[in-house]
Amino acid sequence: MNAFENALAQLARASAVRTVSPAILARLSKAEREITVSIPVTMDDGAERLFEGYRVQHSSARGPYKGGIRYHPHADIFEVRALAFWMTLKCAVAGIPMGGGKGGITVDPRDLSKGELERLSRGWVKRMYPILGPKQDVPAPDVNTTPEIMGWMADEYSKLTGDMTNATFTGKPLDKGGSEGRGAATGLGGFYVFEALREYLELPEKCRVVIQGMGNVGGNAARIFHEHGHTIIGISDSAGGFVRMQGIDPAKIEAHKKEHGSLAGFPGGEVIDNSDFLELECDLLIPAALENQITGDNASRIKTRAVLELANGPTTPEADDILFSKHIAVVPDILANAGGVVVSTFEWEQNLKGEHWTEEDVNARLKELMQREAAAIAARAKELKTDLRRAAFIVAIERLEKAMV
Repeated sequence: MNAFENALAQLARASAVRTVSPAILARLSKAEREITVSIPVTMDDGAERLFEGYRVQHSSARGPYKGGIRYHPHADIFEVRALAFWMTLKCAVAGIPMGGGKGGITVDPRDLSKGELERLSRGWVKRMYPILGPKQDVPAPDVNTTPEIMGWMADEYSKLTGDMTNATFTGKPLDKGGSEGRGAATGLGGFYVFEALREYLELPEKCRVVIQGMGNVGGNAARIFHEHGHTIIGISDSAGGFVRMQGIDPAKIEAHKKEHGSLAGFPGGEVIDNSDFLELECDLLIPAALENQITGDNASRIKTRAVLELANGPTTPEADDILFSKHIAVVPDILANAGGVVVSTFEWEQNLKGEHWTEEDVNARLKELMQREAAAIAARAKELKTDLRRAAFIVAIERLEKAMV
């Protein structure tokens, strides 16, 4: 199944636990608007290339569309549609006044120079700006998009529209209206959820943690868990995973990778294939890369006590059922990785009010919100005698249904 079919299967799986109005299910199964555009870019050699870009606006029931823009060679309308759907649920789970949207461009940004990347980013805004705005659609960073790219996009939007609120794009650099704490927000929010649910998940005070992904989310999660005394026994990038049972210092292994270009050669451990990496025995497995990593093919071999989804859609519905039968709890992405969109919403609020909050204030607000919503979903899971994903979906659907009515 493609990512959107997986998302609909998750919706059906949740609606089997609690009766949901067919009208609400129908509305959630379709995006309110989908746009595909061709973006012409003049390359450094003078040739013109066309890139395909997307924006899916799934639901505005609870507020302006909110969701990142990803640059990836495999990005397509099905993936973006699924991510927009999950953003609708994520914002509802977090209780923030935002709807769900997502964007993307089919491109490998590593193949572009900085100038080409800037022209492509501004080109996406030129095609999309009539449907964007601080009260309409507020994009943010995602896979392979950076604060610098958000700054280019925000600047292009202000040139095209004259809007000076600076609130249409979030995840911007600090000197261009960005929020303190945004870079680490997804990983930190996931840690706050873990703290709130650790006893519910029956995990030890200090866990052995395996993290798939060394990007912004995975890297920050590794640092945060390590700083709080948990043992990182495995960490991976796209080429493979590194295992060291006595523990890995995330800062040192990142420095090693920057110097040598790979995880190989880091002392005291071994590099293993990515297909085996997720099957390491641990207390907590954190997928922090791309979707469809834990599937019906490998779920029976997963040997963790709990999964904390910091990636979007890393576990398929078939795998969910297998893990549930094995009593492996899954903290779903729409709760676990909501910290990014929460702090993005804080940035939007600061821009609209002309304020700038301290990092301590941002993190305190994030902690309070994430731990409150995590506790609410755990309580609902106990009440419904179901898993955390279905409970989170039900909480989101109820909030969306109230807004729609």
